[in-house]
Amino acid sequence: MKRRLLLVSNSKLHGSGYLDHCARDVTRFFGRDVRRVLFVPYALHDRDAYTQTARDKFRTLGYEVDGIHEAPDPAHAVRTAEAIFIGGGNTFRLLKTLYDNQLVSEIRKRVMEDGVPYMGSSAGTNVATVSISTTNDMPIVRPPSFSAIGLVPFNINPHYLDPDPHSRHMGGLREGSMLLVEGDTATLLGTTRARLFTRGHPTVEYEPGSDLSFLLTG
Repeated sequence: MKRRLLLVSNSKLHGSGYLDHCARDVTRFFGRDVRRVLFVPYALHDRDAYTQTARDKFRTLGYEVDGIHEAPDPAHAVRTAEAIFIGGGNTFRLLKTLYDNQLVSEIRKRVMEDGVPYMGSSAGTNVATVSISTTNDMPIVRPPSFSAIGLVPFNINPHYLDPDPHSRHMGGLREGSMLLVEGDTATLLGTTRARLFTRGHPTVEYEPGSDLSFLLTG
């Protein structure tokens, strides 16, 4: 399997700027073969401003950014992209717009069959999974389905907060963590641990650097 994914919990970490906490991981992930990144700003209302934020940051890392909303044909933009980055915001708005533009299957094909690198942050990480059922976002719009792109066979809860002992809330990727997927190998990166929830089993904590490849066989 050709997939290469960098699934980041959050775009900003307290006390640092946009993507500062994972900038080194981003450059390692995209490497020198990628020159232009197709940015998908659908999760926020002001797509122009959001794209400019991504463009400014990626230029400091050595990459140019093209906003998918600037393309006359979004599907063609996906088919010709060197790399794809879907940013954070509202997951429901993001997934609905992906469906509206018929991009869910297009992105899946490019990543899973063509090996195009995919980076997601927050909502962009959420839509890379099986469904958006674990999002923390408000349902401000209704996508035709909660089924997402399906680049991995499990769900992720970005911005995971440790639960109040009196609460039943559950989750996954804490802020500051990210999951690197290369083919059938998955590695937890970043500075914080992740918590795994499996039906019928106790929760398990994983440290940065942990091999989570077993999740890809589910």
